[in-house]
Amino acid sequence: MKAGFAETDITPGVGMETPGGYGKAYGAAIHDALKVRAAVFGDGRQRVALVGIDTCGIGERTVAAARREIAARCGIPGSHVTIAASHTHSGGPLFGALPGEMADAPALVRELVFRHSTAADPLYHAWVVRQIATAVCEADRRGAEALVSVGKGHEEGAVSNRRLRMKSGRSVTHPGKGHAGIVAPAGPVDPDVGVLAAWRPDGQLLGVVVNYACHGTTSPGGISADWIHYLEQTVRSALGPQVVTVFLNGACGDVTQVDNRSLNPPEFGEMYARILGTRVGAEALKVLVSAARGPAATVAAAGTVLRLPRRRPSAASLEASRALVEKELDAPAKSTAWTFAKERLVLDYLASKEPEAAVEVQAIQVGPAVFLANPSEYFCQFGLEIKQQSPFPFTFVVELANGAVGYVPTAEAFQASGGGYETVLTSYSNLLPDAGARIAAASLALARQLTPDQAPQRPQVTPATESWSYGVLGPELE
Repeated sequence: MKAGFAETDITPGVGMETPGGYGKAYGAAIHDALKVRAAVFGDGRQRVALVGIDTCGIGERTVAAARREIAARCGIPGSHVTIAASHTHSGGPLFGALPGEMADAPALVRELVFRHSTAADPLYHAWVVRQIATAVCEADRRGAEALVSVGKGHEEGAVSNRRLRMKSGRSVTHPGKGHAGIVAPAGPVDPDVGVLAAWRPDGQLLGVVVNYACHGTTSPGGISADWIHYLEQTVRSALGPQVVTVFLNGACGDVTQVDNRSLNPPEFGEMYARILGTRVGAEALKVLVSAARGPAATVAAAGTVLRLPRRRPSAASLEASRALVEKELDAPAKSTAWTFAKERLVLDYLASKEPEAAVEVQAIQVGPAVFLANPSEYFCQFGLEIKQQSPFPFTFVVELANGAVGYVPTAEAFQASGGGYETVLTSYSNLLPDAGARIAAASLALARQLTPDQAPQRPQVTPATESWSYGVLGPELE
C-alpha cells in the first residue's frame, strides 16, 4: 500500500458570493483559509483518490472538469476519484449558475437565477478546478509506503436532528429553541466519527480521512471552513502541523449543531465552531492513537449513475408563483413565500430541460473500509441503514459528493404528518420521495461487489500458564 496527502488553497476574495441560502450573500471578511484536501491510496495495481473541499456544494460540471484534469495530469481515472463538499455555508462562489448556462431560459427565470439566487464566479470556478487537480496529483506524487489504521469514535453531544415532531402532529424544521409544541426529534443523528489514517512504517502520520455527519452552519464569521477548521487544528495540535485532514461529510441532510430542545443560546458563531470542531477532532485523535496499524492489500472503486425523476410544480402552483414573484420582484426585502415562489419558477425551467436527475453513486474501498458517496443532502436515517446492512466492517457514507442534487428526505418527511422546507419544491430539492431508498439500494449493491480486507489487528501474546508471583500473594491479616 502507498498513500499520499496534499492540500491546496481556494480562499475566495472578500466581497465574493457565499452560497448557502436561497438568495444573495457575500463574504465580508476572511476567518480562515478554505482548502482542497486530498488523499491518494494505491495497491500497486490501481489508485483511488478521496478529496474533501471547503465549499457548500459542488456541481457535476465542476467534478467532471476536475476529473478530466486529474486523469490527464496524473493518470488516476475519474471513476476512482471522490470529490465531496464539506458543506460549509461560509465558502466561495463555486456553486450556482455560470454565465451563459441558461441562455435559452425565459427572461424572468434568468433574472431570478442571476440577480436573486446564488451564482458561481467563472474565474473562481476555473481556479478551484485546477486546485482540485493539483491537490490530487501532489498527493499522488507524495505517495509513500504506508500502514493503515481504521476505526470509529463516538460523538453525539454537539449535534441534533433539526426536524422536530410537534404536538400539532406535523414535523417542523427548526421550530425554535424551547418551543412549547416540541414532542421529540423527527429523525436520528449519527454519532460515528470515522477515521482512516496512513502511517509511515517508522510511525509518522502521513494523513487522515475523517467522516462525520453535521452541517457546516456554525458560521464563525466571514469566509470560513466552519467547524471543520477546528477539527483540522485539533488534529494538528497533537500530531503535527504537517498532517493533512481530509474531511468527508456524512449523511447530515437533517442534522446540524442547533439543539432546538435546549434553552441555551443559539449554537452559532466562533465559540460553537470551536466546540464542535474540537469535540470531533478530539474523538478522531482517540481513534488515531488507539487503532491498530497494518498493511492493507486492496484499493478498488465501483460506481453507477441512477436516473431519478424530478417532482414538478402544478400549473396552478406555477401561475400563483409567477404572480407573486412579479408583484414583489423589486421589493427590498423578500418574503419566505416569494423565495419559494421564485424557486418553483426556476425548477419548472430546469425540469423542462432535465426531467430526470443524473445521480452518481460511488464506492471507494481502502482495505477494510468503504466510502459510499452520493450527491444529495442525504437524511441521516438513510446513512444509518446503509451502515447497518453493509458487508464492510467500516462503512462511511459521504454526501454532497460528485455533484449536488439537493435534499433527499425520508418517506416520513413526505407524509401528511411530515414536513419541513426540505420537502418543498425548489430548484435544489425536487426528487421523488423514493429517491433516498434507491440511493441506499445502489450504495449497498456497490459495496457488495467489493471484498473487504481484514482490519488490522494487534499482535497477540501466548496465553499465560502461570500467574504473576506477586499477584498470587495474600491475603494477610497480621
